[in-house]
Amino acid sequence: MKGIIRKLKPETYMQSYRSLLRIGFPVLVTQIGVIAVNFADTMMVGAYGLDELAASAFVNSLFVIATVMLMGFAGGITPLIGALYGKGDHEEGGLTLRAGLQVNIIVALVFTIVMGAGYFILDRFGQDPDILPLARKYYLIILCTMIPMAVFNCFQQTANGTTDTATPMWLILGADVLNIAGNYLLIFGKLGCPELGLAGAGISTLTARTAAAVAIVAVFAWRRRYRVYWHTLTSRHAGGHRRGRIWNTSYPLMIQSGVECGMWSMGAVVSGWFGKIQLASYQVVNTIAQLGFMTYMSFGWATSIRVANFTGVKDYRGIRQTTAAGLHLNFVLCTVASLIFFFFTKDLVHMFTPVEAVATASIVLIPPLILYQFCDATQLTYVNALRGTSEVKPLLWISVVSYIIVGIPLMLFMAETLRMETSGVYYSFSGALLTATLLLIVTFRRVLRRKESAEDAKNSDLNTL
Repeated sequence: MKGIIRKLKPETYMQSYRSLLRIGFPVLVTQIGVIAVNFADTMMVGAYGLDELAASAFVNSLFVIATVMLMGFAGGITPLIGALYGKGDHEEGGLTLRAGLQVNIIVALVFTIVMGAGYFILDRFGQDPDILPLARKYYLIILCTMIPMAVFNCFQQTANGTTDTATPMWLILGADVLNIAGNYLLIFGKLGCPELGLAGAGISTLTARTAAAVAIVAVFAWRRRYRVYWHTLTSRHAGGHRRGRIWNTSYPLMIQSGVECGMWSMGAVVSGWFGKIQLASYQVVNTIAQLGFMTYMSFGWATSIRVANFTGVKDYRGIRQTTAAGLHLNFVLCTVASLIFFFFTKDLVHMFTPVEAVATASIVLIPPLILYQFCDATQLTYVNALRGTSEVKPLLWISVVSYIIVGIPLMLFMAETLRMETSGVYYSFSGALLTATLLLIVTFRRVLRRKESAEDAKNSDLNTL
């Protein structure tokens, strides 16, 4: 154990950067793969037809809430596994994985039922009637991806907690290739496959997510690194206390992720009030925006993993230094992303749609997209740093204040009252993210001060005895 502690503890910022790059680079490659799939989806669906693009924007805006919430919930396992890994307690890590898998599958079932009920009210969201038949079919296919996605997320976060971010990277990249190939074959009906349009994109997504889930379970079953995890995973003892601990760590992350993502989904609904051109442009720019968000998330996750390792050995200096190093790396990434958005605006937009009206409406949204990049990078870093400490309950009130109390009213005011339409939607994101950033920084510092004070008091009592 002492060897592990010495190895984890950085002495300089350069060591912190190297550690984060080692863990974060595979995640970054993974996120680039996810971005490539989303780019390909939007490009192919947009090339197939305007109605299909608008329908996919509408359905994806609804399912992205469930998807992100499931990812957030699974993320509650990472700090627990990370702390156990830092202490070298791999058997307990396997039991935690088993309990986490049980809870994640139950939560995914609940989401499937809730989203299934939502199918029957799709016509009440005020969208263009022309897109509803396409949206309904696509909706049912994506609904079937909830369970396999939850299984993959649970194993992925366990691997991340042990600092193995490379294995999920290769599996996700393989699934991405499968998804893109399936899109090409099934959307346009190539190589003898049926031409299914938007439904073909949905079937490709379902196939890729199922394959990824099966593959990562196989890795845990057969790879030596995870032998102790698999052995305890297949035992009969998980324990209600572990499930309770996972729930307490996971549900605040799930709600925080859902509330934040809910504002972006609300943005799609509001954009749809102004017609399918505005809704399609919102989908185009949201896809481009992932070039920033998904890459910042990479080093956010790496920061969470390192913070969890340091939390396990109560190294608060390491926690602070890792968080600062993660923020530095994300600032570099958001500078690069902003420059790409600024200099390649027209090229990026025209990649996704041949419809000039949609392209023109999309170009107007790029300036507000650039405006919020630094706040987005900062809040992602501090959300994940708090996640690594397992002090996640403050994320609940921070997300409610930032995205519901501040964000959504600001969105409605700018989009409708000021008649800025979809531009107003995008400008409102800056206000919400700035609020979240300030609250997260203050909360993170308070959490660390409280933990250090508690540890100092404990050590003082021991010295007295």
